Parts: sequence; structure tokens; C-alpha cells
Amino acid sequence: QVQLVESGGGLVQTGGSLRLSCAPSGRTFRPYAMGWFRQAPGKGRSFVAAISWTRGTTDYADSVKGRFTISGDNAKNTVYLQMNSLKPEDTAVYSCAAQISSSYYNYDSPERYFYWGQGTQVTVSS
Repeated sequence: QVQLVESGGGLVQTGGSLRLSCAPSGRTFRPYAMGWFRQAPGKGRSFVAAISWTRGTTDYADSVKGRFTISGDNAKNTVYLQMNSLKPEDTAVYSCAAQISSSYYNYDSPERYFYWGQGTQVTVSS
């Protein structure tokens, strides 16, 4: 069984920065891609960013472009999300996910991913 474990969340003021990490534990696997999603209070899950190991590409939601950067360590199957210039509307539970097989879903679709973490809370105060 594979578990994805997120860390790095917390409380930060508007304009501040946080760096989230996501690392797997358990059985070894080789993801095609990994992504970050978030869920704000009272809202559905939304795409934040993704990195494809097979294509060497990254994708971002329009709302975070220029502020967030996704990166990763392919050897460790670990992914990071550097979040700068945080805004109150970034407040959410952030979860990472891993794609383990080919998929016709887009990178911003939760259906593309198989393994999910429990999430880490990010709170941005105004």
C-alpha cells in the first residue's frame, strides 16, 4: 500500500510564503505525474499544479500562475509546492496526488490520479 504524506502547511500572513512537500511511504511505485489540489471551506476540490515526470512539463491553475512553483525529485517520488505572495483566498486544505498509469484525463482532472494524501492545512490571514 502506498501513502502520500504532505507537510509544510501552516498559518501565514498575506504576502507570505510556504513550501509544501509530499513524499510517499510504503510500497515503491513510479508515478507518471504528481499534482497538488486544494479544497477551501464549503467548496469543491480544485486543481493547483502538476508536474509530469514523463513529459518534463508543469501545469498551473490560472489563479496561482506566477506565485506558485511545483518541483520534484523524481528519484524520491517527492513533489514540492513553493507558494509565494499568498492571499486569503489561497486558504484551503492542500492535497497531493500521484498518477500511476496512462490516462486520457487532463492534468487538472482529479480522475487522472490514483494515490492521494490526507492533506495539509494552509491558512492565510488578512
